[in-house]
Amino acid sequence: MPASLTVFVNERPISVPVGALVRDGLRLAAPDLAGACERGEAYVTDGRGLPAPLDAPLAAGTILRIGRSSRRGSADG
Repeated sequence: MPASLTVFVNERPISVPVGALVRDGLRLAAPDLAGACERGEAYVTDGRGLPAPLDAPLAAGTILRIGRSSRRGSADG
């Protein structure tokens, strides 16, 4: 059994250990954006555009995309 697998974060291939979570892949590929995702300032989707929970396990060939929310706060504040 392999000790690592390849996943893609924003089209960039990375190697993660078997059993890694989405959160782990983000921390390896884009540490600055990983923190933003954990704070709700950015989001992660899978290759189909569906939300990818940070605690979901990764599989070989998983495709993740990170996006930033365009909301800047309320217009009243």
